[in-house]
Amino acid sequence: MVQGITGREGSYHAQRSAEYGANLVAGVTPGKGGQQFMDSVPVFDTVQNAVEETGTDASLIFVPPAFAADAIVEAVDAGIKVIACITEGIPVQDTIKVVRYIRDKDVSLIGPNCPGIISPGENFKMGIMPGHIHMSGTTGVVSRSGTLTYEAVSQLTALNIGQSTCVGIGGDPVSGVTFIDILEKFQRDPDTDNVVMIGEIGGTKEQEAAEYIKSNFTKPIVSLIVGQSAPPGKRMGHAGAIITGSAGKAEEKVKALSSAGVAIVPRPGAIGTTLQQAII
Repeated sequence: MVQGITGREGSYHAQRSAEYGANLVAGVTPGKGGQQFMDSVPVFDTVQNAVEETGTDASLIFVPPAFAADAIVEAVDAGIKVIACITEGIPVQDTIKVVRYIRDKDVSLIGPNCPGIISPGENFKMGIMPGHIHMSGTTGVVSRSGTLTYEAVSQLTALNIGQSTCVGIGGDPVSGVTFIDILEKFQRDPDTDNVVMIGEIGGTKEQEAAEYIKSNFTKPIVSLIVGQSAPPGKRMGHAGAIITGSAGKAEEKVKALSSAGVAIVPRPGAIGTTLQQAII
């Protein structure tokens, strides 16, 4: 289902996801219950109503920043298990509360401030990524950056390297699923043979992933870390892309990943060729 399905972005991307093959069974917009989207998808006032009527267990969220945290909590309370929150600009304190709220619940929150998730082989798309650049294959992609995910996928497809699943975990300082969460799933996934991981300056998510990779990840993996020329203290696009200590610097992330055996992509234009060399 899509929360915020009657808004401009929500309606556009809901239709694109359905056209790609996603099973869109419901939409939610308070006060718009009873309407039909695309002449066949029922719109409900609440997530609970949508779940009771359709049995949906996944939600794509396009809700304004001030209300997005409440939308996530509403979805969780209604029994939704997978949530992709596209909304950018959610106050960090709101996200902290949401992440704490779902910590002990069986819920996967992708984002916020992310492009979502797509599995080309399953014709499944739950997000805003351009579906036409993807092709089915065995490479998993996980990234903090939406547009760099598209760049990576475009390069892979041009080299006839298909993708199993691509996940954008979001560019905010605090988010739901982490690199480690997705890498664990890729490690267990029989349809994923190798991985592209795209990180950026700020925080320690990449270093934490490096520790996991060193001890637990057995598949070939390459990584691009963007922001290597970024000055300290200046936010670079994403709210989380800011160097506030030595650990947030690109060189520290590269060092950690290299020591874990990850092949480092030297520049954005070499993502595809670096993976190609790693899996030969």
